[in-house]
Amino acid sequence: MMLYVINGEDAPNSLEKRIVSRPSHLERIKLLQNEGRLLLAGPYPAIDSSDPGPAGFTGSLIVAEFMSLEVARAWAEADPYVISGVYAKVTVKPFKKILPE
Repeated sequence: MMLYVINGEDAPNSLEKRIVSRPSHLERIKLLQNEGRLLLAGPYPAIDSSDPGPAGFTGSLIVAEFMSLEVARAWAEADPYVISGVYAKVTVKPFKKILPE
């Protein structure tokens, strides 16, 4: 197992799609958490606020363990945010955690 960064970039005007898809998106991430494979996850607010309201978000970050880059990419491509068009682009990269120990 290795850590991978999944970086999703939101499509313009995708807040409504994000709201509709959020429960199923979170359900998948909580499965990673329950399996002890999730390091962190969360969205990028579009403005300097933890609750950006109608400004929405510009994307999301997930750092989690997968068996391989191929498996991490397949998991990311099956995300409800991808399927519903929230994300315009998804990047998956291997990640090596150094700190905190």
